[in-house]
Amino acid sequence: MNNLSKDSFCRAAVFGYLCGSKIHSKTTFMEKHLEYTTIGTCSKMIDVTVDGDTIRNVEFAGGCMGNTLGIGALVRGMNVDEAIARLEGIDCRGRGTSCPDQLACALREIKRMQ
Repeated sequence: MNNLSKDSFCRAAVFGYLCGSKIHSKTTFMEKHLEYTTIGTCSKMIDVTVDGDTIRNVEFAGGCMGNTLGIGALVRGMNVDEAIARLEGIDCRGRGTSCPDQLACALREIKRMQ
């Protein structure tokens, strides 16, 4: 996976969705909710809630518990675009992606939701 670009990971997640992986979404007036299946990380899923342009909640299923809880706490209340700019491109152990990077992919996906 080292040779895959950031967009490749995000596209792979979308491809996984089209091939049967579960990405569940729910949208209300301003609030958007997404259960995003990760690719290439120890965490298996990210549950994200955004209200307008503000991240309200992030929970990871799997991964390094302290790190993923920390990521969720740090981005809570942050602007979606700011979080994407800070998180995308972070690599974990030469995998070409990481839990923060996959969160950036999930946030990009939630921005595409109507």
